[in-house]
Amino acid sequence: MSEVRRDIVTDTWVIIDTENDVVPQGVPDQPGKQTDCPFCEGNEQRTPNEIFAIRESSSANQPGWKVRVIPNIYPILQVEGNLLKTGVGVYDMVSGIGANEVIVESPRHTPHFFELSDEQVRLVLQAYRIRIEDLHKDNRLRYILIFKNHGSAAGGSLIDHPHTDLIALPATPVRVKQKLSGAREYFSYKERCLFCDIIQQEVDMGDRLVFQSDHFAVITPFASRFPFELLVIPRKHQFSYTLIDPDQIDDLARVLKRVFHVMYLTLNDPPYNLVLNDSPNLLPKHNYWTTINDDFHWHIEIIPRMDRRTGFELGTGFYINRFAPERAASVLREHL
Repeated sequence: MSEVRRDIVTDTWVIIDTENDVVPQGVPDQPGKQTDCPFCEGNEQRTPNEIFAIRESSSANQPGWKVRVIPNIYPILQVEGNLLKTGVGVYDMVSGIGANEVIVESPRHTPHFFELSDEQVRLVLQAYRIRIEDLHKDNRLRYILIFKNHGSAAGGSLIDHPHTDLIALPATPVRVKQKLSGAREYFSYKERCLFCDIIQQEVDMGDRLVFQSDHFAVITPFASRFPFELLVIPRKHQFSYTLIDPDQIDDLARVLKRVFHVMYLTLNDPPYNLVLNDSPNLLPKHNYWTTINDDFHWHIEIIPRMDRRTGFELGTGFYINRFAPERAASVLREHL
């Protein structure tokens, strides 16, 4: 089993694979893609048994599905076992309890997310909500992270079949803690949601607003860490993605397709990461505060990987963004 260790200096958690004896040799810049795809419909027996699927009438692990959720074949965390907290001298460690899942977004091998139909993307977004709701029933799990890696430079898999990754963690990531704390501090002072105020200001100013739909705003953040970094945020206050309603899902499907299409056209099919920033699991209530429903606001970050992190970023926590978010928003608006 892996171990989840806390860096006592920075309060960050690191998953350590304690069983791997293979010495890392580095990652090639352009690894070859797997040509015989195990995620395509008809190859269900080549993957672990499904955890969940959206299908019409066929049996589990058989063709006929629309969206399929399976365990990661190389999990770094495991569902089975008790969550054990251990002190190792001054250090803290918990057992490697969690979940590694793959959400296969289509039965067909479609290279780009924006090429999926609106209905197919809607089903994918519905699967996100269902899996988060289910995993939130487990009080061993503190945070459910849903993310998509597109392209090798963004950590994409050798399998380029459209899919999303889900990792359920036994500890809250430090970046999430920072966002939660910032939102709570703002709310305690102004009694308003920080994210709601950001949306209002960005819509009013317009400089960093790429576009808005009935339910969502797409902006380039004021302090964007990366060129063409995007924030997709619901215009209505919601602290958790599990509260998303059918109309919002329909709208978000269209928004994400539009975003990825314009990125494809403007930035020449860049590698990117998508990260769903959701509220933590509130089942272990003693870990959080009573106003979290009012002060936090779920959102999606989309980060094109246009450059690489250097020793400066790693050593300081500062980022250097060589293309201003106002210019990025203007460029994207021109290609909508």
